[in-house]
Amino acid sequence: MPELPEVETTVRELRKKVLKRTFLDVWTDCPKIIKEPNDFKQFKSIITGKEIKSVYRKGKNIIFSLSADFSLLIHQKLTGHLLYGKWKKQGLIWKPVVAGPIASDPMNRFIHLIFLFDNKWQLALCDLRKFSKVVLAKNEEIKEEAKAIGPDPLLMTFGEFKKIIGQKNAKIKQVLMDQKLISGIGNIYSNEALFEARINPKRPASDLKEGEIKRLYHSLTKILKKSISVQGESFSDFRTLDGKKGGFDVFIKVYRKEGKKCPYCGGKIVKEEIGGRSSYFCPNCQK
Repeated sequence: MPELPEVETTVRELRKKVLKRTFLDVWTDCPKIIKEPNDFKQFKSIITGKEIKSVYRKGKNIIFSLSADFSLLIHQKLTGHLLYGKWKKQGLIWKPVVAGPIASDPMNRFIHLIFLFDNKWQLALCDLRKFSKVVLAKNEEIKEEAKAIGPDPLLMTFGEFKKIIGQKNAKIKQVLMDQKLISGIGNIYSNEALFEARINPKRPASDLKEGEIKRLYHSLTKILKKSISVQGESFSDFRTLDGKKGGFDVFIKVYRKEGKKCPYCGGKIVKEEIGGRSSYFCPNCQK
C-alpha cells in the first residue's frame, strides 16, 4: 500500500501537472471504486467542468480542491497508483500513446478510471485489485471525513509524538500504524523506523522510555524524508505519476528480509505477525 512518502511523491508531481486544469470527461469500468456519489452518471455530471484549485495530502489520501466548493478524494489503498499521460482505447483496453515507463512497465496496465483534462492529457487510476476509494463531495464533507485522520508525523513536534506514544498500551508497531493516532505510516516504514531506533515492535508503547521515544521520533522522520527524496518505494505496485519506480528499495534494511543478515549485528532478521501484519526485525538489535 502506498504510504506517506509515496502519496507525498504523487501529490508533489500532481501540483506540477494538473493545477488549473479542468475536467472534460471521465471513464471507468469499475464504478464500485467511486464511493460517493455512488451513481457514476451523477459523478460524471458533477466533476465535468470543475477546475483543480489545489492538491494536498491528508494521511494516505490525495485531495483535489475543485471549483464550486467541491473536493475529489482518492485513497489508493493496497495496489493503486495514479498516472499522468495519454491513452487511447482499443477494444476493452486503454493503450498508452506516449512512449516511456507508463507504456513499458506491465504494472501500469491495470487502468480502471481515467479523467480527461482540457489540455488533452489524462489522469488515470491504475489498480490491480480494484480496492481504491474515490469520493467527490462538497469541501465541508471531505474536511469532516478527514477529521478522523491523525496528525502528520512530519508536522508533529517531539512533544506531540511523545504524548501519543506514552498514552497507549498497545504494541508500538500497532500504535505507529493506527491512522487515527498518527497518519500515513504503514507496514514498511513502521518496520524500518523501529529497526533504525533499535526498538522491538512487540513492546507496549507506554513501556518506552523518553530516550527511546526520541530515537523513534528522529528515526521515523529521517526515514520518511529520505524516502520522499527518492520518490518512495516500489517493492510491488507503486509507481510515480510518470510510471517510474521509486528509489527507496535499496535503502530498506529489514522489510521483507526474513532470514537475511542484520546489517548491524549479522544476526538473522525474523518475521512475526503483529496485529495481523507481517513484522520484520532483528531480535538482537531491537530490545
